[in-house]
Amino acid sequence: MFHLAWPWLASCLPLPWLMRRLVMPAPPVSGGAVSAPFAAVLGASEAKSTHSTHRPTRPWGAIACWILLVMAAMRPQWLGEAVALPQTGRNLLLAVDVSGSMQIPDLENGATRLDVVKQVAGEFISRRKGDRIGLILFGTRPYLQAPLTFDRTTVAAWLREAAIGIAGRETAIGDAIGMALKTLRGVTGKAVLVLLTDGTNTAGHVPPLKAAELAAQQGLRIYTIGIGGKPREVPGLLGPQMIDPAADLDEKTLEAIAQTTRGRYFRATDRAALEDIYHRIDDLEPVGGDSQTVRPITELYPWPLGLAFLLSIALAIGAQRRGVAA
Repeated sequence: MFHLAWPWLASCLPLPWLMRRLVMPAPPVSGGAVSAPFAAVLGASEAKSTHSTHRPTRPWGAIACWILLVMAAMRPQWLGEAVALPQTGRNLLLAVDVSGSMQIPDLENGATRLDVVKQVAGEFISRRKGDRIGLILFGTRPYLQAPLTFDRTTVAAWLREAAIGIAGRETAIGDAIGMALKTLRGVTGKAVLVLLTDGTNTAGHVPPLKAAELAAQQGLRIYTIGIGGKPREVPGLLGPQMIDPAADLDEKTLEAIAQTTRGRYFRATDRAALEDIYHRIDDLEPVGGDSQTVRPITELYPWPLGLAFLLSIALAIGAQRRGVAA
């Protein structure tokens, strides 16, 4: 549908004609320092010859240029079909551990923990229609990789670009929660944090349980996910030995964080378990909600503005050529 943002500017179209009618022209300059009696005769003869060879023309080019400029100033727009955007009013933050231990390939053959998280969490992000989503990457320090936004595609892309050790090799769980609280400062609506880690708090300034208490006071619900493969038997010099890839995982602290903030703790031992966890979070925090109708707007003013610019250049070149010919 065609729409004019400022239709009242159409009243400016007759402005040049009114100026020509109402404003008196400047008087001609007469006289000079040197008296030339024959100048009047020469001027009269030149005017007569010019009048006989050149007919007066109307400035149609300038008129067209003025009309195009007024059309551009009226800001023409094309309104697309109405689109319903779901809105839940929820602010969803994902805090992903990118410390050194996330490079262990124990969740899926050949893929590191972080690789599996990128794939599964990316699918989770794509399903969260209507949520404002933010991304925090943490290791020794937490970083806000993506602020709260409805642009799920960009958040998923920035998650895919995360690298091991980009925020340090240690794990600062308490500071990651603190970064989430800082991001949510002044933000209205329900707030949820999904925190994923494979270790224990070994860095940072804020203890995890203290950060959880502050989160509970501000109404932030935290779902914690601990990842790490199951204990398995491996061959050794003295015979088979049992190893636990998730020996450094502090499940007790993660459970306490979730309980303090009225969230839940989940344990992921492989890719299938991690996918199931994110689906369970979908059930706990449903995406259904109210929708807002918007119409995409395409601005059309560059077209008349560009034509006016090209026409003005053509008029200037034509005037210059006429002056050289004269």
